[in-house]
Amino acid sequence: MIMPKILFIQPTQYATNGGLCKQKRINLPGLVFPLLAAYTPENWDVELVIEVVDDVPFNSNADIIAIGSMGHAIFRGFEIAAEFRKRGKPVVMGGYMSSIAADKAIEFVDSLIIGDAEVSYPMMYKDFEETGTIKRVYDHPLTELKDLPLPRYDLLLKKKIGSMLPVQAGRGCPFYCSFCSIACLYKGRYLFRPVDEVIRDIKEVKRLGYNRFYLIDDNIVSNPNYLKELCEKIKPLKMNWASQCAIHLAKNQELLKLVSNSGCDLMSFGIESVQQDAIDSFGKTWLKANEHEQNIKILAKSGITVSTEMIIGTDFDTEISICETYKFINRNRVPIPRFYILTPIPGTALFKEFKAQGRLLTEDLEKFDGTQCVHIPKSITPEKLTEMYWWLNNKVFSLYSIFCRIVINGSLWKNPKMLIFSLAINFHYRHYIRRKITPNIF
Repeated sequence: MIMPKILFIQPTQYATNGGLCKQKRINLPGLVFPLLAAYTPENWDVELVIEVVDDVPFNSNADIIAIGSMGHAIFRGFEIAAEFRKRGKPVVMGGYMSSIAADKAIEFVDSLIIGDAEVSYPMMYKDFEETGTIKRVYDHPLTELKDLPLPRYDLLLKKKIGSMLPVQAGRGCPFYCSFCSIACLYKGRYLFRPVDEVIRDIKEVKRLGYNRFYLIDDNIVSNPNYLKELCEKIKPLKMNWASQCAIHLAKNQELLKLVSNSGCDLMSFGIESVQQDAIDSFGKTWLKANEHEQNIKILAKSGITVSTEMIIGTDFDTEISICETYKFINRNRVPIPRFYILTPIPGTALFKEFKAQGRLLTEDLEKFDGTQCVHIPKSITPEKLTEMYWWLNNKVFSLYSIFCRIVINGSLWKNPKMLIFSLAINFHYRHYIRRKITPNIF
């Protein structure tokens, strides 16, 4: 008997020269498809294609094509969907970008899974097995995040991947930042898994021979008691880990010590801007620009390598403020900085605000790729903002800046592994910047 088959595809994105972004290995593999594969009935065959390292097998004999939609890669996903549909294959798409831009995404696929897939995905399978067809839309949000199966990590182990495997702790965030797709999807909800279930997955990662994991969570510090319990149970496993959270972790010395002692040596923080007015405009009034430098020092002293995420293009940004952003990054020797042009993603409060004010330059989502300004800022022209965005990236990822921030960073020399890791990521970003691609960790 021939087993039915599903083909999972994570599209890559296009470079400005029109070619597909490709890499030799995946530095930070995603968890979505390994998790969905674990929900797949045992009588189904599963294949995973991650296009940044794989070629898409358009001649596949799969019965269902399932495509992810991370950021601007959704447009490559539409192309892949069109080709498979020409060949008579039913295509389903899911992920945050297609969930936000559902009205557009539905034009390119046979079925769309909106939001969380743990309920919708099994329903889609059941429909196909019983009727041979799938519904146009599945939209069944979760009310709790528990009883998740062990992800099919074996699918990732077949790929060339880096030193970490992903583990999920929670989803959502209690904050309502106006630009944030997470706020748009979860509307202030934060769902977290039972600690013992998270530990089960971490132990599996260790069993597979990995001593590092990436804890996927949109804001792990938003539930301090949960994080405390989690860290207490991670510590005996003697593993290193990374995640992302709000920078006010630096203000909770007891919790910060627990996080560091449990093996956390890398954390990403959205500090957004060096200007308080810009931060306030996002609805993040609890975040204080005048505390950034002290918080970074506290975190570095604790042994955590700091990664920052910052936005330019607010109504308070000027050429001078963007130059100050560069000085801030160098002065504080931030090991792994990232920058984004403020992009009003459809569905967010920011998009609605700019549209109502007539400040959108375009609603062509293909131009919402983070490499160009698509709105009208109040204190700088769109053209100058785009120019300064690339100036900032080229300055920060110059050899001089990399040397200053990493090679002569005393905190990093206390952990040579993280020094080497930081260097590798900076040169990875530099490679993308030189091709005029907004850098990401794929």
